[in-house]
Amino acid sequence: MSEETKTEELKEEVKAEVKEAEKKEEGGKKKKGMSENTVEVLVAVFLGITALLTAWASWIGSLHGGNQATNYTKSNNLAAEGNSEYNSAIQMYLSDLMAWNTMMEYSFDKELAKARGDELEAALIEEKLSSYAEQNCSEILLNAINDMGDDMESPFEVEGTVDQYFVTANELLAESQELLEQGQKDNANGDAYNLVNVIYSVVLFMLGIVGVFKKIPNRKAVLFIGVIGLVLATVYMCTIPMPTGFDIGSFFASK
Repeated sequence: MSEETKTEELKEEVKAEVKEAEKKEEGGKKKKGMSENTVEVLVAVFLGITALLTAWASWIGSLHGGNQATNYTKSNNLAAEGNSEYNSAIQMYLSDLMAWNTMMEYSFDKELAKARGDELEAALIEEKLSSYAEQNCSEILLNAINDMGDDMESPFEVEGTVDQYFVTANELLAESQELLEQGQKDNANGDAYNLVNVIYSVVLFMLGIVGVFKKIPNRKAVLFIGVIGLVLATVYMCTIPMPTGFDIGSFFASK
């Protein structure tokens, strides 16, 4: 083989190696460029998702806050009304108690008249007793008198009589307590949504600083941390109850 032929073969080998190196370099650059584009696209997508979820969490949290204020107001109003009814019930109970004592005095006078043989006076006292009972006794006391057993000395011994005076008051106070507890739940749920918003804010910050890093591995690491925070916050938000009576369709229904 001539010297010239060897030289030509050598040149061809060098050209092939150069082309191979150029291809590898171009492939590496393309790969690097694709990774950067992919990271930028992912950052943009997750930024949009996080922004939407932040707006949603803020809205639902505000609805919980509105329900909390409404329930607290209703609870206070019902508690005031219940306390007023309780005071009225106490007054009615004391009034019936005094009326029963007066009726017992009339009954004692009637028995004395009968013992003296004065039936006319006994009849007058009986009429006076009936008139007094109708004018001064509540319906609760009158029903209790009719339900008295022979072994009872007072209508207040009839089972459930005293409780009847406080039925309305107890119902109002129970409803007030229920609304108060619901308001406390709304407050806790609103606080939970505020926590979700805080986490989303951190995620937005992490996604926003991805471009600050020059090296792709660093960008990917920060992006990964942000996505993990986004997923965890979203999963936690899904465990928080929606506001009572929430219906998203009602916000778009025609008035």
